[in-house]
Amino acid sequence: MGIDEKGPFAGAHLSLATPEDCAELLVLQRCCWMQEALVNDTLDIPALHESLEDVREWTKTWSTWVVRLGPRLIAAVRGTLEGEEWEIGRLMVAPDLAGRGLGRWLLAHAEREAPAAARRYSLFTGVRSARNIAMYERAGYRPTTAPGAVRGAVYLVKERAN
Repeated sequence: MGIDEKGPFAGAHLSLATPEDCAELLVLQRCCWMQEALVNDTLDIPALHESLEDVREWTKTWSTWVVRLGPRLIAAVRGTLEGEEWEIGRLMVAPDLAGRGLGRWLLAHAEREAPAAARRYSLFTGVRSARNIAMYERAGYRPTTAPGAVRGAVYLVKERAN
């Protein structure tokens, strides 16, 4: 599926991730979460410690979408249903393309792809990741507490409109 006909991502293509995407997903993930590590002053971020095999495993159990611009993998997001909650994760945009709306577009795409059983969306980001938190809040997410939440992270939820 094409992202848009005009603008900075004209010609970009969205598709479900395949096993062939996993190595590039891992590289993109490390690039994106290294920036988060710097902003949050910690290397204790699960995404930084995953192996290629870990990425291969979660692409089998999470619905995962990738965005390519030509041959380059430039963005991705994943979602999984946990009870009545559609958990969105690994929302990532290549650092040199960040801030141009692709992350917000992908977030909206992940929300649209939630199964009918999902009553709310959830995600988390670093507690000092002001840009991420602002984007999520503009999209209707609200910070909340979560049992077993990742240390140093803020957990956000959004009720699904009927």
